[in-house]
Amino acid sequence: MSWVATPLKHVVRINPETLGEDTASDREFRYIEIGATGRGKLEAEAVRMTFGEAPSRARRVLAPGDTIISTVRTYLRAVWTVTTVDGDLVASTGFACLRPSPRIDAAFLGWLAQSDGVVEEVVARSVGVSYPAINPHAIGTIKVALPSISKQRAIAGYLDRETAQIDALLERKHRTRTLLEERLETVISQATHARCAVGGAEATLPSGWQFVPLRRCLVSSNYGIGEASQSTGAVGVLGMANVDSREIVGTPSGYVTEVDADLLLRPGDLLFNRTNSRELVGKVALVRRNNEPMTFASYLVRLRVGAGVDATYLNYVLNSQEVLSVARSLALPSIGQANLNPRRYAAICIPLPPIDVQDAIVRELENTCAIVGGASDRLDMQMNLLQERRRALITAAVTGQLDIREAA
Repeated sequence: MSWVATPLKHVVRINPETLGEDTASDREFRYIEIGATGRGKLEAEAVRMTFGEAPSRARRVLAPGDTIISTVRTYLRAVWTVTTVDGDLVASTGFACLRPSPRIDAAFLGWLAQSDGVVEEVVARSVGVSYPAINPHAIGTIKVALPSISKQRAIAGYLDRETAQIDALLERKHRTRTLLEERLETVISQATHARCAVGGAEATLPSGWQFVPLRRCLVSSNYGIGEASQSTGAVGVLGMANVDSREIVGTPSGYVTEVDADLLLRPGDLLFNRTNSRELVGKVALVRRNNEPMTFASYLVRLRVGAGVDATYLNYVLNSQEVLSVARSLALPSIGQANLNPRRYAAICIPLPPIDVQDAIVRELENTCAIVGGASDRLDMQMNLLQERRRALITAAVTGQLDIREAA
């Protein structure tokens, strides 16, 4: 039997159920927001709440077999199919809910919505640059080719089995990568005796080591610039997104025409993230090199070390889980984020060995990080290839490029 091209709106109902304003305030449900959904999966659990405490966008009533597609920030390519039998799910109005008719199998619809053809068509039809969005009814006009119901079910079953194998392999590789990172953190903690930052003055340090406040390791700490940056300019501006995993990452968040010489970065400077979510505040990155003039934004603080302190050693200590835990415990809540006062931060006591011991520790840790980093990069490449294989398999199956036999 041939595949028949048809607009989605002819085989699904779009947004069939909506919670009205007269809904009882004590009605309970589990809420799914845009950020909780990835391509074909939930990245975070649905949150249980009542209608009275829910955000105003919590309106899309979901049923088993429904597929939701993000209609805002469509570059996220958020798609998910309800596979549970519970009838208490409600999604954000930032989703379009597709409820299958008898002409399309629910599982097949879910795989079809994840395919490159449908996903990229949604992105292409979106309007807006910084916040692209698509009207739910425009999704209904996307044409798809459908085989018979029995063929749809055969394809869905095939994809269930094949993607389960790929997902299991992805999970194993992700777990291996996590274990590598955990092992690296343990090595750093042991080499620097960072656990002493939690144990305090009673913790035992090797002979010749000191337990000192961070401020005694520094000659200066400076806030960054407060002015808005431009898309071009002579001096790059680093922001909080550039501070990650002990390193400066990415490109400048913007540029300025000029800046005071005192606020230019140089190799050996440390950038401390003083305000962000509690999971990110306190992170530090080392400026290893600067190929162009660079400064930093006001929510970062630049730390410069004094004599007898190796900046790379201090970078490892400050990013250890033990010191980060202490730093975050000192952060104060402020309008949805955490703020860590640089003075409170500088009062944190850290373990400090003689400079020659610092140098030896740095050599050991740099070598270990290179080995672990190489292994992590290889795992990332393998996971990316598996993800590409998964997407290609889905697209090939739902478009008839694979000859999947129906059950006899």
